[in-house]
Amino acid sequence: MFSKTRMLLSKFVNFIKFIKFIFMSIICFLLYAHFIEPNWIDVNYVQLKLPHLASEFNGYRIVQISDIHVDKQTKKRHLNHIFRIVNQQNPDLIAITGDFVTRRQAQFIPKLKATLTKLTASHKTVAVLGNHDYWADAEKIGEVLVQTDVLNLANKVYTVKRNNAMLHIAGVDDVWVGKDRLDLVLQQLLQTGAAILLAHEPDFADTSALTNRFDLQLSGHSHAGQIRIPFLEPPLLPALGKKYYAGLYKVGGMFQYTNRGVGMTGLHLRFSSRPEVTVFILESRE
Repeated sequence: MFSKTRMLLSKFVNFIKFIKFIFMSIICFLLYAHFIEPNWIDVNYVQLKLPHLASEFNGYRIVQISDIHVDKQTKKRHLNHIFRIVNQQNPDLIAITGDFVTRRQAQFIPKLKATLTKLTASHKTVAVLGNHDYWADAEKIGEVLVQTDVLNLANKVYTVKRNNAMLHIAGVDDVWVGKDRLDLVLQQLLQTGAAILLAHEPDFADTSALTNRFDLQLSGHSHAGQIRIPFLEPPLLPALGKKYYAGLYKVGGMFQYTNRGVGMTGLHLRFSSRPEVTVFILESRE
């Protein structure tokens, strides 16, 4: 009888230890995912040989950020920290691929205006809007971009020239809300010179690659799942961000890159999906 009681007591103690372990693991996970990883910026350097890039643009540096998602919880000092990291990469051009503000958070747009002016590129800062921008207030966000000297490439083309060589930076307005007009972009795009396309939703690459005109598409949108189990595909991904959800892909003859973003939505947690600043160092094949 005594031996049986000791065995039951031992099992109960082990069960309590297991519950404590689970509880402490959850607490550690939440602390890490809320306080540490969202502030642990990952600067990724990507060297790309673009087939149509002129030798004059060898070493050209494009720094991409995406999905800033300004909302109630966003602190100006955090935005300034991100933008300071961007500037430290000595960008020739800065590309922001949408979702400046989280949906229904338009009242916090002034935070964006107060910090975007910190970005400095030797040529230009360009951007496209994302679905959340339209669900917040695309018109007001567009006004902020104008006021902070960020060029909104909504179905437009911006061309950088070095001597007689050209590098075209194009953008499509948001695909999710049906504002994209790739046909208008192609009408403006010259037939010579490398071309890079900004499109918030990465799976648009299946459409843009078919034109055989773009060397590279830059996107965001997916947050790489934001919360994921290491080494496994994310359990939750948004529409138009399920196929090319993180990193570098080859779609036909075009490179496609999906940035993990620097902001958050939903639970404001990140796990195994650090916020990302991407530095592209372009190379020609000549």
